[in-house]
Amino acid sequence: MDYDDRYVGPFLEEPYASRLDGALRFRDLASAEESLCRLDAAYREYRAVSDRVGTSLVRSLVLKGKQRAEGLAANPRVNPRKRREKQEIARWFHVWLETSDLFFDWLELRKRSEEFRREFPDHQGPPDSSPTDAA
Repeated sequence: MDYDDRYVGPFLEEPYASRLDGALRFRDLASAEESLCRLDAAYREYRAVSDRVGTSLVRSLVLKGKQRAEGLAANPRVNPRKRREKQEIARWFHVWLETSDLFFDWLELRKRSEEFRREFPDHQGPPDSSPTDAA
């Protein structure tokens, strides 16, 4: 029997556990972006060697992140500013799941948009927000 819980990530065995355990973080926009960079790098490496288990685990982690962020964004007990941030993060995860190859180009355009800068004027991004080119 399979059990899927939006708050429990997939079970990770080696060699995946050492690479992916703790990779999903989205405390704020910067940590979400850093997390997506790490997960994208792992995804590209697994894809390059046709590792279906690895690519599936990465996609599963990103999906869990999207679901969790959506849940926080919909929670009326969460601060409205934090809810908007979680809604934005859920959008990022959604776009990555739909178009991982174009995601970082899209993200740069998104962060330059007037709407984003108005909504998140303090966002600076992680120290090095460019993904590694493993493709």
